[in-house]
Amino acid sequence: MKNLKYLVLLLISIFLINTAPVSAQFNPKVTFEPIEKKRAKTENKATDKISYYTKRYKALYLSDKIVDNYGNGFEKLYGLRNVRPVLHGVVYRGGSNNYYHRTNKRKNHNPLPNDGLKALANEGFSAAVYLYKKNFKTAPSSVVSDNGRDTLKYHKNTLPNRKAVGKIVAMVHNVIVDNSVGPVYLHCWNGWHQSGFISAVLLMQFCDYSPAKALHYWETCTDNNHKKYDHIKKRILKFKKFKGFEISKEMRKKLCPKPVKKK
Repeated sequence: MKNLKYLVLLLISIFLINTAPVSAQFNPKVTFEPIEKKRAKTENKATDKISYYTKRYKALYLSDKIVDNYGNGFEKLYGLRNVRPVLHGVVYRGGSNNYYHRTNKRKNHNPLPNDGLKALANEGFSAAVYLYKKNFKTAPSSVVSDNGRDTLKYHKNTLPNRKAVGKIVAMVHNVIVDNSVGPVYLHCWNGWHQSGFISAVLLMQFCDYSPAKALHYWETCTDNNHKKYDHIKKRILKFKKFKGFEISKEMRKKLCPKPVKKK
């Protein structure tokens, strides 16, 4: 009889729980607080990565060059050209040092030389993206760092449409939120036009740049090679942010370099 009484009470409890109003069961604190705490924790870890590369390359402005037009500058990034920061510790842009290479000179219209890929791997970069397709098949798809701890993946993305641009945005967002993923290097041949275009997009997406400000950035960082190229200018001015890749204001302040220097 006593057992029967407990059974009846249990059945009544189950009935009341299942028929309670939805609003009574929903607890926003339980649902959202862990997510916010997780994001804050992730962003705090990401700060270590941002701080490390910012101090290492000492390029505070978007127009600052870590490596110059001839491939000289930060020697441990030899094999690259016109390297500039886009998002500290997350994205860097530039070209490939082929025509001015000291020991392995070849035509400019080529992907990164092997020593450039190795340099990125040794610097802890997770990926490099070639923004053209010419001779891409001649380059390795991945390179392991000298210490064997890091592997750089080499991708191709010619940015033909919005979907392709979105893949870069998603890749960059992943580097921002995951501290275990190293920076990305986005490059064309000279480090001016195509790499400038995708960098302008990223500044609009993550640094709240207006299209007009992004266009000014693109023109400034072409080293006076911005005449014509109307197709790129139009794409910058027409760009709309992708949804689902938001970051906090605090993270934005840490990531975004100072604007291009006024001449």
